[in-house]
Amino acid sequence: MPLRSKAGCCVIVVENLPVPFDRRVWQEAKALRDSGRNVSVICPVNQDFSKEYEEIDGIEIHRHPLPVEARGKLAFLAEYSFALFYEFRLLSKIYRTKGISVIQACNPPDLIFLAALPFRIFGVRFIFDQHDLCPELFIAKFGKKGVFYWLLRGAEWLSYKAADFVITANDTFRDIALERGYKSPDKVSAVYSIPNRKHIYRTDPEPGVARGKRFVLGYLGIIGDQDGLDFLVRAVAHLIRDFGFADFHALVVGDGPALGSARALAEELGVTDYMTFAGFLSGERLMRHLSAFDIGIIPDPVNETNDKMSMNKVFEYCALGVPTVAFPLTETKRLLGDAGVYAPTADAEGLARACLELMKDDALRRSKSEIAKRLSDNVFNWEHEEQKYLAAYDAVQGHNARRAPAVALRAPEPRVLMDGDFKPFEPPH
Repeated sequence: MPLRSKAGCCVIVVENLPVPFDRRVWQEAKALRDSGRNVSVICPVNQDFSKEYEEIDGIEIHRHPLPVEARGKLAFLAEYSFALFYEFRLLSKIYRTKGISVIQACNPPDLIFLAALPFRIFGVRFIFDQHDLCPELFIAKFGKKGVFYWLLRGAEWLSYKAADFVITANDTFRDIALERGYKSPDKVSAVYSIPNRKHIYRTDPEPGVARGKRFVLGYLGIIGDQDGLDFLVRAVAHLIRDFGFADFHALVVGDGPALGSARALAEELGVTDYMTFAGFLSGERLMRHLSAFDIGIIPDPVNETNDKMSMNKVFEYCALGVPTVAFPLTETKRLLGDAGVYAPTADAEGLARACLELMKDDALRRSKSEIAKRLSDNVFNWEHEEQKYLAAYDAVQGHNARRAPAVALRAPEPRVLMDGDFKPFEPPH
């Protein structure tokens, strides 16, 4: 009979993306491994990660099929049902063979606690890692509340209730866990999805990706319906047709269910010659493509969900030392501060105007790049987030060795900067 205690396995369950493609989850898994814990991950397969089982860097990865690629309400229910079945089956397999100490559920959806709940009887601890606000995400996708919204609110509350500890993707989410979930402040910690600087860096750009143009507008990330890539495609059309500016190429790095519709829109608008959809990339090839970026684009539209999200692109573009164009989302502006140029209107034309402003002003582009680099060097620090993450595990497993102070990431207050007026940003206290 395997041990059912601290010596058991820490299992991370994620349904949204496969590992190691999900950068946040993969960094968390490696942090647990480096702390001396036994780690397994349960996640779905996709075309790039099709093996049902493999071990990478000492971490066991168990993948399951998802027969349905959800786009509508009923399809989401079907996807979640399939996923819960496979998650419970794989959890049972790991429990029988290795024992389980902690199950960490990474949303969306807020239903993974159902697969973990039976193991609570045997003393297994449960951590809820809240990547997204699912009720607000529902409104962003379907434009209204209704019955499904309140069902999602109920699932979120039950996830909070079941959790021994809640990890949130930012401090705004942490406040919601305290208010909506009635969690004790010492049971909730914000861990930002900052990339490990060892794994994102500039190198020689991939030859030819600029297609002979002066500027590369870059997009990195998942391509879902809510991620706004269609705004970037339309912004490209505005730049060419309305503003008469064509000395650029848009490079899209990533994959997801909305990639096909984005490609179709580019063809419909006649801008395929100005865009490259590179798909999923990894390793040195990924770094070469990212190193071609001159401007990073965050096209996520203005809505209640995105206004509260800490976009991974903020941290990734700053690590690359490039300026960012985005809509004026509250959390995005809080993190980026002066490193960003914000669309004057909440539409594709506004996004195009912000891109044009940066491309036409060399001094502005250089100053924004330097601010982004300073943010990455002095504020956006994965090592600190890693300590907060491990402290959550120490708390549920009864260890007291690691206690990271709570620090809210925040860019300095926006202000007008003059030449030579750059001072190193100090991490907030």
